[in-house]
Amino acid sequence: MAPKGKVYRGSVKDFQGFDANQDAEALYNAMKGFGSDKEAILDLITSRSNKQRVEICQAYKSLYGKDLIADLKYELTGKFERLIVSLMRPPAYGDAKEIKDAISGIGTDEKCLIEILASRTNQEIHDLVAAYKDAYERDLEADIVGDTSGHFKKMLVVLLQGAREEDDVVSEDLVEQDAKDLLEAGELKWGTDEAQFIYILGRRSRQHLRLVFDEYLKIAGKPIERSIRGELSGDFEKLMLAVVKCVRSTAEYFAERLYKAMKGLGTRDNTLIRIMVSRSEIDMLDIREVFRTKYEKSLYNMIKEDTSGEYKKALLKLCGGDDDAAGEFFPEAAQVAYRMWELSAVAKVELRGTVQPAGDFNDDGDAQVLRKAMKGLGTDEGAIIEVVTKRSNAQRQQILKAYKAHYGRDLMADLKSELSGSLAKLILGLMLTPAQYDAKQLRKAVEGAGTDESVLIEIMATRNNQEIRAINEAYQEAYHKSLEDDLSSDTSGHFKRILVSLALGNRDEGPENLTQAHEDAKKLADVSSNDSSDSLETRFLSILCTRSYPHLRRVFQEFIKMTNHDVEHAIKKRMSGDVKDAFVAIVRSVKNKPAFFADKLYKSMKGAGTDERTLTRIMISRSEIDLLNIRGEFIDLFDKSLHHMIEKDTSGDYRKALLALCGGED
Repeated sequence: MAPKGKVYRGSVKDFQGFDANQDAEALYNAMKGFGSDKEAILDLITSRSNKQRVEICQAYKSLYGKDLIADLKYELTGKFERLIVSLMRPPAYGDAKEIKDAISGIGTDEKCLIEILASRTNQEIHDLVAAYKDAYERDLEADIVGDTSGHFKKMLVVLLQGAREEDDVVSEDLVEQDAKDLLEAGELKWGTDEAQFIYILGRRSRQHLRLVFDEYLKIAGKPIERSIRGELSGDFEKLMLAVVKCVRSTAEYFAERLYKAMKGLGTRDNTLIRIMVSRSEIDMLDIREVFRTKYEKSLYNMIKEDTSGEYKKALLKLCGGDDDAAGEFFPEAAQVAYRMWELSAVAKVELRGTVQPAGDFNDDGDAQVLRKAMKGLGTDEGAIIEVVTKRSNAQRQQILKAYKAHYGRDLMADLKSELSGSLAKLILGLMLTPAQYDAKQLRKAVEGAGTDESVLIEIMATRNNQEIRAINEAYQEAYHKSLEDDLSSDTSGHFKRILVSLALGNRDEGPENLTQAHEDAKKLADVSSNDSSDSLETRFLSILCTRSYPHLRRVFQEFIKMTNHDVEHAIKKRMSGDVKDAFVAIVRSVKNKPAFFADKLYKSMKGAGTDERTLTRIMISRSEIDLLNIRGEFIDLFDKSLHHMIEKDTSGDYRKALLALCGGED
């Protein structure tokens, strides 16, 4: 069933010993008389390939003079009926039916059009167009043109031609030119040249486009997805993003679609059915693997939790197995992580904060504005927010001095007495230097009853050598104790050793060393070491806490080659508690620090209640470093903007100040 020379990656295979007449008779008996044997129907249909199901339909017609699909529709109901009937159609006719439903009646299901047309091969598109003509005696392109508009319509029409180049021989010069043309059509142009995006993304081969995206990241300093989000909008933006995702990894695109179909309240059953049916004989095993890697749970388990009855049983049969139960990944899943390391090795992404130095800065003038805002009855919080959030930290330090010189008063003390609650913590945090602020957060995490390990991990695992050394100085100056001593006295075991190692601020800063990276990966991968002095935790500590970030990226890549697992998965499987959390934080920081903080911000606001301490801490500490990058990762990861989530999850002057730091809506 797989193309010549390729391994079959579907979950549904041809049934051995297949007999179309026998199956037709079994289905007829399952639907005869009062009620129907749904279990027998689902068992038989989900264990036959589509080609065999088509033969069963023909045999049923010959034996009983009846239409099997019509009988199934009559006997079954709801989602289960939709799933079983979808399985009986040849793939091209299934796609044709989905598209016809998407454009019929009032309104259009753009997501369905995007999913099908962005993900199909040239041959699948040609088969779809022919099936649509055969089934509905209508021209698919004409129907799409009549039901859509603008650049969205133009791109759909290009995809409908099924004319994407298929030559795997790639010209380096053309790769560079296409990347440059996309940059000039979007980021470097006033307005956007949508036609250039349509031409390149709609016509070039997948292999060529993957290299274009790598080149684009190098020259633009950001992934093509982020530029598309910034330059395009609406359904056209969603379509172009889907094309990019399918070019990068069709399996990953469908894994994401399946996850979104089931997460949260309610299930998008039409999407779930369409994907499970259409991919069951193409790449369901790949989708399962990516799903497990990306969402840390198996597709099988998510279907099990989110559906019920015969509908659930049929979906689980199509899924073909539980990856959580197996406890292992397949080689294809590791390739997603492997490609990420390849990309990160060549990428030189510029880190950008949202808060820049004010151009017309006047420290004395700002000091006067702040004094006026706090003098007399009541406080003008808006004026304080306007000044403090729109100045760089260096400028705020100058304001502190000017305020003291002008009024003989301590600005921090005045702000403390005039403000309260979350706003006070945010504004006062912004007035400290970054090192002073981190030192204060660490001190709070270790003093009193109990220790806030999550804060210790967040700060110590993500700061560079220079930042760590500055924190040590600030800590000593503020508390007359060494940070290392406080960490040692307040933590224990391997967790203490990790924190103390990080607190030295002595991480290597050189480039990768491929030979050493191979040795380091081998050391991390060796689970059979019997040397008690070289425990698993000690080996991880000696590498994760001391090697440079570029070198660790290569180590992680070598680790995948050796073990077929991402290093983060290995840590989670083999360790626990604070040690596990600390190592995972280091790995995520090495992988993609803005994504690490985006995830922390999302978790601080999702669900009931808001973790304002975490929200405040990250917004303060990253505002001048990489908050713009964090915003980009936030929208990539969670399909919503950081600005929107802050707006929805906070209130009053605290919200106003956070939104000012956020720096805009994506």
